[in-house]
Amino acid sequence: MHTSDDEPPAPRAVQLVELRLLVPEDLYRAFQRCLWVQINETGQTQLHLMEQVVLDFLVKHDC
Repeated sequence: MHTSDDEPPAPRAVQLVELRLLVPEDLYRAFQRCLWVQINETGQTQLHLMEQVVLDFLVKHDC
């Protein structure tokens, strides 16, 4: 239950599965660096940002 405007809503209960991607090391480092920046600038969670990456990919490719 949401009790205050200052508190984020409770996370939805979903089952997570691992998605494994193999990429060159430089892309991996760039992704991790960008992810860290986004977490610190936006306050979003790593899981939320990972979900957004997948959603953006699916939308971009009309999937």
